[in-house]
Amino acid sequence: MPQRYQILLSALILTGCGSPAPETAHSSAATKTIPSEVLALNWYAEAEHGGYVAAKELGYYDEAGIDVTVQPGGPGAPTLVIQELAAGRIRFAISNADLVVLSRARGAKIVAVAAPLQQSPRCIMVHESSGIESLQQLTDVELAISDTRPFALWMKKQLPLTNVTMVPYAGLVGEFLEKKNFAQQGYVFSEPFVAREKGGDPKVLMLSDIGFNPYASLLVTTEDTILEQPDLVRQMVAASVRGWRSYLNDPLPVNQRIHEDNNDMTPEALAFGAEAMRPLCATSQSVPLCGMELARWKSLIEQIEQLGEIEMGVVSPATCFSTEFLPVASSAGTAAAPEQP
Repeated sequence: MPQRYQILLSALILTGCGSPAPETAHSSAATKTIPSEVLALNWYAEAEHGGYVAAKELGYYDEAGIDVTVQPGGPGAPTLVIQELAAGRIRFAISNADLVVLSRARGAKIVAVAAPLQQSPRCIMVHESSGIESLQQLTDVELAISDTRPFALWMKKQLPLTNVTMVPYAGLVGEFLEKKNFAQQGYVFSEPFVAREKGGDPKVLMLSDIGFNPYASLLVTTEDTILEQPDLVRQMVAASVRGWRSYLNDPLPVNQRIHEDNNDMTPEALAFGAEAMRPLCATSQSVPLCGMELARWKSLIEQIEQLGEIEMGVVSPATCFSTEFLPVASSAGTAAAPEQP
């Protein structure tokens, strides 16, 4: 994704683990303080975080009794937020399902508790003029990609990639615009719009088309937090799901806020992103908004095992996620349905 304003990733550490502040001497014994929590994003705020920003900006976290600070990420953040969770310095973060699996294989007891993006937004962006119509036809290009990530390893396993030279992904679209025989990774609702806005001719090829389709923009926490503060997790999940329902219904007010925090994302780009993301959030009749299924996790783990990234049987699918904190009122198959009064 495009590189944006510089942030200090160490801010996550400075914010601490988000523990509730002690009551003042003037508080009565019956008075409870509002817990203060950091929600660490895995990138700069964009449409893929819209529901969480909505929960903050529309007051849903406040109404749930939680003072939430949404902490933007940046380069390196996908790994950093997992490290911060595992170290107990924060209790909530955003991640993707493949990173949850890898983290658990390495001993981090990370658990996904809500999955707004049911389909992976991960794509490879090629030039329309290249004539490439599918990932199987990806050939004779320089490909900017995070080549050690499971999705890239899956591509190497499944595709011929004839005369494809993989180069480091810098998070920009500049090289794509300058080079004819160039392709890059991206998210379907981000880089393609930016490239087209800057005069490019992007064509999107979805990674899910070759079977790699992990849940994305997951709300994740730890086993310890679930065990020690289940009510906090329930409140956080409920407010987040409410935020996602609101954002999918009407993203405009929240997009304005995201643009203020990340002015590289124009209102037009955010509007495009929200619309392109809507079908990725749709659920089946048996799955509620932000829900998850065991079979999906099992399939993902098997793929990562096939890649040799984790040992067979080290990660149990059932330990990777929990749906017990999803609000009962979140009816199945209504990812974009209006919020009920």
